[in-house]
Amino acid sequence: GYSRAARRGNVVTVSGTTATGPDGTALHRGDTGAQAREVLRRIERALSGLGAGLDDVIRTAVYLAPGASWEQAAQAHQDMFGEVRPASTMLYVAGLIGDGFLVEIEAQAVTAS
Repeated sequence: GYSRAARRGNVVTVSGTTATGPDGTALHRGDTGAQAREVLRRIERALSGLGAGLDDVIRTAVYLAPGASWEQAAQAHQDMFGEVRPASTMLYVAGLIGDGFLVEIEAQAVTAS
């Protein structure tokens, strides 16, 4: 198994997250922006559950499947993080696990205490 997010001291890491529906299939098929927004909301909830927030995020990694729109993913990232401006890496990869997934995002946060 694995954890969606883990906290050690003041560091919170959120594992790679996709826009997965209750049945395990991709939500918002064909829409990179909608998938990215869904993923970032899930990351925000995972952070919150461990006492952190988006304003604590210092790094993200965005993985895009072939055919995904980097522009839509970048816009969703900007919309969610605003002035936080974490260090970020965005990569196209050969594919993501499961059909229809266009974007997967992971995040790392550091809290004050």
